[in-house]
Amino acid sequence: MNPTSRRALSLRNTGHALCTLTLSLSLVTATAPARAAESNPKVDASLKSATGFILSQVKPNGEFGQQYPVTMTSLSILSLAACGHQPTDPSPEGQAMRKGLDFVLLAENQTKDGYFGKAPNDGGRMYAHGIITLMLAEMVGMGVNDKQDALIRERLKLGIKLILRAQAMRKDPLNTGGWHYEPDMATADMSVTCWQVMALRAAQNAGLDVPKEAIDKAVDYIKRLYMAVPNSNPPAGGFGYSAPATTTSTTAEGLLAIQVCGRYEDKETVSAGNHLLKEDINKASHLFYTLYYYAQGMYQRGGKFAEASKRIVPEILIPKQKPDGSFEGQDEGGGKVYTASMAVLALAVKNHFLPIYQR
Repeated sequence: MNPTSRRALSLRNTGHALCTLTLSLSLVTATAPARAAESNPKVDASLKSATGFILSQVKPNGEFGQQYPVTMTSLSILSLAACGHQPTDPSPEGQAMRKGLDFVLLAENQTKDGYFGKAPNDGGRMYAHGIITLMLAEMVGMGVNDKQDALIRERLKLGIKLILRAQAMRKDPLNTGGWHYEPDMATADMSVTCWQVMALRAAQNAGLDVPKEAIDKAVDYIKRLYMAVPNSNPPAGGFGYSAPATTTSTTAEGLLAIQVCGRYEDKETVSAGNHLLKEDINKASHLFYTLYYYAQGMYQRGGKFAEASKRIVPEILIPKQKPDGSFEGQDEGGGKVYTASMAVLALAVKNHFLPIYQR
């Protein structure tokens, strides 16, 4: 049974929304010839080199990288999946994903109340928790056997419960619906919030019980950080980090997050896309992080927005790639595995393999 059929079987009879997801996944193989038309030899070569570098960083126990091992392993698994690899593949990529999943799923890497961010040697806090939970949600039904599939779902359920509990903490009107560095904090910010939103939506797609109210509250929080650009035509605007602003990185974050929640034509969505279309993305702070959100968010907008991203992202990233497949640039504390994984997720948007990023 191929990975697509395996996932379709695992999600069978879970409701209309999941039937739609199953159909979209089943079309991955069927649309391969059409997708070939989107092939860009330079991007394909860059992705191959980058995934080769990521594979070179795997340790015997399944860890990827040196810093924040659970988080970096999760990002690595996501990046390999974005290139079409599955844990069931007999390839080196598939073997690395299987071992990586086994490592992430170790009991020591999640607290009893479901928190990944406090795991030993993984100080990423709620950033880590959102990334790891997102990866597990994307891997539901992709385990190599029933035992691993069951463990993925068990860990995922605990992770989602933690996210929902953290969102429910009493907060002031500005921060209600969002998340911050620790689960029990009464404040919030755009960056942490977006990872939780992605995890919730991916889990919802995978059939877990995620209340619509939680998604709606998160979208409302993101919209409270919106600021319009005065006298812009067409209307433009952006999102701030913890207060209304038009910062490039957080605008890209907000653009993707509210679209995966289904708000494709809301005023804030349209305005953020218009704003990013005029921005010099190469000057953004936290460049790799920004490019990841920019590539995925603009792809969701489609049309001229997707075309601009399709041109700009490779123009920025490919010249930064080293002969070993890694990338020059700020690593945000996650080392070379972080920059390579984020670059792959940005460049691989053309593949449409990961369900969370499909239109």
